Amino acid sequence: MEFKHTPVLLNECIEGLNIKPDGIYVDGTLGGGGHSKEILKHLSKNGILIGIDRDEDALKAAKENLKDYNNVKYVHGNHDNIREILDNLKIDKVDGILLDLGVSSYQLDERNRGFSYLGNNNLDMRMDQTQSLTAKDVVNNYTEEQLSTIIYEYGEEKFSRNIARNICKYRENKIIETTDELVDIIEKSIPKSKQNSGHPAKRTFQAIRIEVNNEIKPLYDTVLKSIEALKENGRLCIITFHSLEDRAVKNAYIEAQGKCTCPKDLSNCV
Repeated sequence: MEFKHTPVLLNECIEGLNIKPDGIYVDGTLGGGGHSKEILKHLSKNGILIGIDRDEDALKAAKENLKDYNNVKYVHGNHDNIREILDNLKIDKVDGILLDLGVSSYQLDERNRGFSYLGNNNLDMRMDQTQSLTAKDVVNNYTEEQLSTIIYEYGEEKFSRNIARNICKYRENKIIETTDELVDIIEKSIPKSKQNSGHPAKRTFQAIRIEVNNEIKPLYDTVLKSIEALKENGRLCIITFHSLEDRAVKNAYIEAQGKCTCPKDLSNCV
């Protein structure tokens, strides 16, 4: 399948990055290279773009999409390790960083990846196919309490306990191997009268995907590391898609901004 991904908030990101022609920029979620292509249009030959992605299919697609540009450094890795990646490239600070969080449309559509609750696919959900932990491992090996916790915290699913309980009952007789099996369990765990706001498996699939790819736990630190990697007047643009990502990013921004320690009787912070 061709790796297609329409970059969201493209103009807003380009405006936010305030690109310097000879600057160094990082696309920490390269995908098919949609955002990166627009960044490169604003760079001179002296500018550098570092494209990071944990999905090797994405890197392959981006190299094809950006083949007309010679000032790109491709990295198979995770934006959570941005400091180590920059150190390996012998780069201290950069002028801008872009993070487009979450799953791509390609990953949702690619049947064997198991990200989608539509169709009957393998339970995988790994963004990085070289890692060992899969959705099948989570669903079949986590305890009922662990499953209930991640489905509630990462999926904000009210019926997390029912779903976790029924997953554990089902796997007593058979390993859960496909998305169809998991969807069936989820649908039977949520009262029909409550299945009126989107697909009933949406929240649980999101939760398991986040757990498999460790998307939330490191995010707060990743934002702080990214800020520390910026030059003076550097820009960091982050696109979030759900409240958990949004909360982690905003909390990190608040921490980086610092809290006012002025006496309360002062009219302005000094």
